[in-house]
Amino acid sequence: MNKSNSASKIKMKSFDDLFGTNENLEQANANGGEIREIPLASLHTFRNHPFQIHEDKLEEMVESVRQYGVLVPGIARMRPQGGYEIIAGHTRKAACELAGLDTMPMFIRNLNDDEATIVMVDSNIQREDIFPSEKARAYSMRYYAMKHQGIKGDKGSSLDIMSEETGENAKKIQRYIRLAKLSDELLDFVDRKKIGFIQGVDLSYLNEEQQQWVLDIILDRNVFPNIEQSARLKAFCRENMLTQEEVRNIMLPEQVSAKPRKVTFKADRLDDYFDDEYTEEKITEVIISLLDEWKKRGEKA
Repeated sequence: MNKSNSASKIKMKSFDDLFGTNENLEQANANGGEIREIPLASLHTFRNHPFQIHEDKLEEMVESVRQYGVLVPGIARMRPQGGYEIIAGHTRKAACELAGLDTMPMFIRNLNDDEATIVMVDSNIQREDIFPSEKARAYSMRYYAMKHQGIKGDKGSSLDIMSEETGENAKKIQRYIRLAKLSDELLDFVDRKKIGFIQGVDLSYLNEEQQQWVLDIILDRNVFPNIEQSARLKAFCRENMLTQEEVRNIMLPEQVSAKPRKVTFKADRLDDYFDDEYTEEKITEVIISLLDEWKKRGEKA
């Protein structure tokens, strides 16, 4: 089967077609899909699933499942090693478990890895409560699945296709894909709005070790890079000039140092301790020597 034709069949399916709502169950079956009641124990999480289960939504869904059951079946495919891989319906499965159900209706589809990834992303990406890290990983997975299938079509690049299908600006999608290269710890700070989106994209250009240097400073000093600092970190990185010391210099700019202390003695105060034969240089040496001795005694005390 031609790859682009295969992908277009997935793309042209509506949301209802994919989820198999009550109104189109017969149509779904006619198209080769099949709705089955699958034991929850046989349903397995999608590999590298980028979306989290949000507790507030889960609580609402549990009550709905208890009252009405699962109104919208999930989507799954058979696994070579047995059981089924969930493509859409992870929250519904969790709700069924909490509601005390043993099975869940699933729309069983015959999809390869790339097709399953595209459907998985498309069935979740429009959620309102999505975190930047979820969108970054999801867009990245979808983009590389499309690239692997060689999907370009008449609309242009894979990014252009994704932009038209999601309503997101192609440049913004590209930045999200870039953001997915950020470490989990730094991505968490983006989700928590401690690190801005643009700063996160800048930091994604740093390699794993360099990102760890940034993270160490954040954890140690509770200091987060601003836009100017993240841009400098990225620039130094691209010039292969970013060292651990440079990261510290950028994120912890030197504070204005205090003015050096200057201590002076009036001549008549010194005359009680030093004869006229003592030069200024000799007096200084004696004072420093006495201070050193005083310091040593203090350390022993």
